Amino acid sequence: MAEPFLRRARRSGVRRLVLLGSAIVLPNAPSALELAAQVRAEPGWVVLRASGFMQNFLRPHPLGERIHRLGEIRTAAGDGKVGWIDVRDIAAAAAALLGDPEVRVASDDYLLTGPESLSYGDTAEAITAHAGRRIRVRRIEPAEQAEAYRAAGLPAEFAAALATVEDGIRRGREDRVSTAVLDLTGRPPRTFARFVADHADEWRAK
Repeated sequence: MAEPFLRRARRSGVRRLVLLGSAIVLPNAPSALELAAQVRAEPGWVVLRASGFMQNFLRPHPLGERIHRLGEIRTAAGDGKVGWIDVRDIAAAAAALLGDPEVRVASDDYLLTGPESLSYGDTAEAITAHAGRRIRVRRIEPAEQAEAYRAAGLPAEFAAALATVEDGIRRGREDRVSTAVLDLTGRPPRTFARFVADHADEWRAK
């Protein structure tokens, strides 16, 4: 679906196009990789690869729904860590790039993360501290997580891919932190503690 848009952008001489990609790539997702390659090939066009969104801990995301209803995070990621990023910082980084097409961009993609890597256990502790309600972490195996996703109505292939991503987190594949937000915007990215403080009412017991 993006190809006609990209062709028109090339013909129109668009100097700066910013693609929001992902640092966490699902298995068997060649279309996402191909799209990033097309953007990367054009001078001045940029691919942002954002880490896991802090907003996933809010409703209506399934993770946020489970925290709100059950006070629980269920994960196959074990104690693996992610450089969680606030989507407001992703928007700020994109705006900085789009605001001045003359700015010279890096030759590689921009990896966007928060200022620290945190496990689900770390995030549960932060939410507990601000919400006045204990948030538990239930660690399960990837196969069990895939089955849970299928039971929630996801297609089997997609459910397996999501569980594989969590297993990759458990193995340390997403334990990365970058300075890209600071480099692009001139200010550091928001911490998870700041994000939780901004949204504490979301998780408080009613």
